Amino acid sequence: MQPESISQVQTLTANHSHLIGVLNNPELFMKRKILKLIGKKFRFLAGDQPVLFAEQKGFKWKEELRICLDEELKKPVIGIFARQIIDFSAKYDVVDLETNQRIAVFERKGFQSIIQDTWVVYDAWEREIGQIKEDHLILALVRRFLSNLVPQNFDLTVGGARAVDLKQTFNPFTYDLKIQFLVPPEQFDRRVAIAGALLLGCIEGRQN
Repeated sequence: MQPESISQVQTLTANHSHLIGVLNNPELFMKRKILKLIGKKFRFLAGDQPVLFAEQKGFKWKEELRICLDEELKKPVIGIFARQIIDFSAKYDVVDLETNQRIAVFERKGFQSIIQDTWVVYDAWEREIGQIKEDHLILALVRRFLSNLVPQNFDLTVGGARAVDLKQTFNPFTYDLKIQFLVPPEQFDRRVAIAGALLLGCIEGRQN
């Protein structure tokens, strides 16, 4: 599996026209399906319209996630694959499933995340380009030791500047995340942001 350019303008093909339209939205909402006892199902919405779908299956040795264009999950466009069995400090490859080329890598900082959830973002060649980090240390401590009803907020930064805001909305029964893109798609590949949001919902969302 060879890496490809981080620029989505160069990598998306004509067959990704649906995905291109989705990525041009200024914000998306990710919702985890309620009452899914084994594994989790996710929908990404533009307004009230579902536009992308994903599923986390239970009892997998290594995490394998696919973001699809259809609810039947037969049209996968983005894959997320764990390199290790244990996700405490795992690395995850983000792959364009049409070209089978890597577009980014996420690494969960396990020990840091005990106190404040932190992920490192790498480009396709595993050069560090940014991070996803829980918003505030004090609020992070409150969530862990006093109440997990305080919604989480994450900043995805690239080169030290905020590129995406990932904000959990209060819902005691499920995990909802607002994904707000702060820079144009040609400055940061929004497929990477969507993949990061899904990882947060699968890994960090367990504490909810």
